[in-house]
Amino acid sequence: MRRIRGIATAVLVLMMLVGGAASAAAAPEGQMTWGIHISLAPTWFDPAETTGIVTPFMVMYALHDAMVKPLPGNPLAPSLAESWTTSADGLAYEFVIRKEARFHNGDPVTAEDVKFSFERYRGAANKAFRERVAAVETPAPNRVRFRLKAPWPDFLTFYSSATGAGWIVPKKYVEKVGDEGFKKLPIGAGPYRFVSFTPGVELVLEAVDRYWRKTPQVKRLVFRTIPDPSTRFAALKRGEIDVSYWMTASLGEELRRTPGLTLKPSLANNSYWVYFVEQWDPKSPWHDRRVRLAANHAIDRQAINQGETLGFSRMTYSMIPSNFEFFWQPPVIAYDRARAKQLLAEAGYPNGLDAGDFTCDAVHVGIAEPVANDLQAAGIRVKLRPLERAAYNKGQVEKTFRNLVLSASAAFGSAPTRLEAFVAGGGAYVYGSYPDIDGLFREQGPELDRKRREAMLHRIQQLVHEKAMFAPIWQLAAMGGFGPRVEESGLGLITGFPFSGPYEDVKLKAN
Repeated sequence: MRRIRGIATAVLVLMMLVGGAASAAAAPEGQMTWGIHISLAPTWFDPAETTGIVTPFMVMYALHDAMVKPLPGNPLAPSLAESWTTSADGLAYEFVIRKEARFHNGDPVTAEDVKFSFERYRGAANKAFRERVAAVETPAPNRVRFRLKAPWPDFLTFYSSATGAGWIVPKKYVEKVGDEGFKKLPIGAGPYRFVSFTPGVELVLEAVDRYWRKTPQVKRLVFRTIPDPSTRFAALKRGEIDVSYWMTASLGEELRRTPGLTLKPSLANNSYWVYFVEQWDPKSPWHDRRVRLAANHAIDRQAINQGETLGFSRMTYSMIPSNFEFFWQPPVIAYDRARAKQLLAEAGYPNGLDAGDFTCDAVHVGIAEPVANDLQAAGIRVKLRPLERAAYNKGQVEKTFRNLVLSASAAFGSAPTRLEAFVAGGGAYVYGSYPDIDGLFREQGPELDRKRREAMLHRIQQLVHEKAMFAPIWQLAAMGGFGPRVEESGLGLITGFPFSGPYEDVKLKAN
């Protein structure tokens, strides 16, 4: 008996020692530094102000958490909500909040916080939510119910990932400090808490003690603003940063040749297209479908792909990513300069035309410039007009651009969320629309029969292609890279996400 007790005691001590060692090993350690391609904006610290672009999620995946969000292997993964149900008539969605969900100040995440976060959301899809959500109810501290005015199959996609409406902030704290105070010192429910922010320089975050999904493995995250890609690459080589976003093709080649550095291209939700914003103006040459077709045939997409992303981007010939639900694959748009010139001549421009400004986000000049060169070579003479991101986004929202615009979106979502924002009448970035497309879009919106809805969405995409509303470029492979200290960069873990994530998964190599 004594011997058995002795063995049991020894086993217990061993288990305690192993458990202690495991706990120590699981504690967050070290610092990982990112070189990012743009200046961070305080507005991105507040989910209520997300504008329908993916960039704020670079920060939100660390600071904040959503009821439902994309995670590795699951585009709609339970997060702060451990489960949800949908009523048979499609008019109600009810979420159950997980018990262990807490904000960084220790307060539990409650149904009141969820309701408050939704009601203060004022981002790009604010109008869509106001028109379609009848009420938000809180039947229990851990349960919240959304009642819709009519069936809206896209509700969960909009709520979870296409917007920031389902990313939760603490009601009591926001009411105490106000919106501006919250952006200066944000408190969220994500795996990392806010430490400091120096505009134009860096954002510093630190791992929280407990996070429901898993304990973060890296203690401190630093996001350093380095707009110039060559400077980012030099910082990566010197070990000043561990992960770099947005490498150019030439730098990507050099990165691959540099011992200790790893190129990590990730196929993202970023799709790019040339938008003919004057196609509804009878006085504009872009009103003629033949001119729009000419521009489509003038672009050598494969050459640009090889030159800018080493061939890793995907030719979808659509402004909708191929991994999105309800995606329809258009036929290949052939690069044919002779055909482009023929179409221009048929449209009355045998000597080409002066097409005016071609506006783009300055970050995307590497894509816009070769497109502009291809258009010029076919006789479509454009003047490239790169704008700093804030000015570009403002012009897109206010629809002030003329002639041609290089449009892009990397937002999470589905085919209908992209169509709503960029194609259907009244969309956030829509300059004009077509009655047949608008009619089909209205019809598919409340349709609960998936096959019927898919057929209508495919027809809409077919019409977009037939009308040559856009000149699609590609679905981008984001060119990231990381250094020798990194075991897991987080790049490519979340399908379609061009940045690292989830941050609790990133890992440094053991010393």
